[in-house]
Amino acid sequence: MTSNSNERRLEVACDIARQAGKHALSYFADRDSLNIEGKGVQDMFSQADVETEVLIRDRLAAEFPDDGFFGEETEPSGLDSSSGTWVVDPIDGTACFVVGIPTWCVSIAFIRDNRIEIGVIYDPNTDELFSASHGRGAFLNGQAISVASARDFTGGMTGFSFSHRATPESIVSVLEKLLSQGGMFYRNGSGALTLAYVACGRLNAFFEPHMNSWDSSAGILLITEAGGWANDTLADDGLVKGSLVMAAADGLADSMKTLILGR
Repeated sequence: MTSNSNERRLEVACDIARQAGKHALSYFADRDSLNIEGKGVQDMFSQADVETEVLIRDRLAAEFPDDGFFGEETEPSGLDSSSGTWVVDPIDGTACFVVGIPTWCVSIAFIRDNRIEIGVIYDPNTDELFSASHGRGAFLNGQAISVASARDFTGGMTGFSFSHRATPESIVSVLEKLLSQGGMFYRNGSGALTLAYVACGRLNAFFEPHMNSWDSSAGILLITEAGGWANDTLADDGLVKGSLVMAAADGLADSMKTLILGR
């Protein structure tokens, strides 16, 4: 993968994220027209999710026909492509989206050789575009960003996210330890957007017991390119199966591992 090809993919991904975000935002403004269906406990989708993913998928296929695609709403294709795979959540935070809470986003990542090469998260409600390319830093609307300078949990907040793929105990025990150390938690309904907030220093850290790769990949790259730490979410077939996700400002990395893993 050359730097030029990464630059081109990042440029296209940013453009597509903005287009997809505006498309989803038009549905957000007319939610009464949505046909909403359930996929499981606290898990739903609408035609806005599907149409937005198809928009992203079609544009990426037109630009990079040899690349694979792995999204939340449509069937995967080309996961064994030697040129790499796009990993997409068209609307992360659908539960917020359908009830009118403006904490949702578009998440697009590109993975090649088990490494996240590109990460883009776009929040159309605030017109904030987070972007990163491996080895090139992380940016918010074109301005360089960095993680917080926190050294303990007593200042600032730690982002949490949860799905019922995990047990309640897996998150309650961590939350209890965080609060006992003087920390405070934050949850907005979009794991991807919460990861972006860690990357730009609004939050100190993040934890979710199990997160799908289309939700986590872009945010993980943003955090590491912004000088933070995150676990390897692609290990043990994490692209397909998902994984535990923990990330933090660099000065909190060891404390975060201890908080979650007990070591």
